[in-house]
Amino acid sequence: QVQLVESGGGLVQPGGSLRLSCAASGSRFSIWTMGWYRQAPGKQREVVATITSIGNTNYADSVKGRFTISRDGAEDTVYLQMNSLKPEDTAVYYCNARAPSLGIDSWGQGTQVTVSS
Repeated sequence: QVQLVESGGGLVQPGGSLRLSCAASGSRFSIWTMGWYRQAPGKQREVVATITSIGNTNYADSVKGRFTISRDGAEDTVYLQMNSLKPEDTAVYYCNARAPSLGIDSWGQGTQVTVSS
């Protein structure tokens, strides 16, 4: 059983920063691929960034150079540092844990990020 709890969302002005956290519970966090996704009103959920068990990262073109995903194995937590935020980054951000070999594909409840002046 995997549980993911996101935190760190909020209201920020354009150009500002936020750091999202996703605390995971369950066994073998170290082998999961972790990801952040987002869904804006009226749009489909899209991938923002992913990080594999060995630390390989991948980013959506729209966030490259502004967002950084990282993971802390000691704390079973994944982070998303978001800098230079834009109004178009406004969305609900979801954490995902994936390990096909273990049958894991779990989602958190989401955290709202609003970028507005």
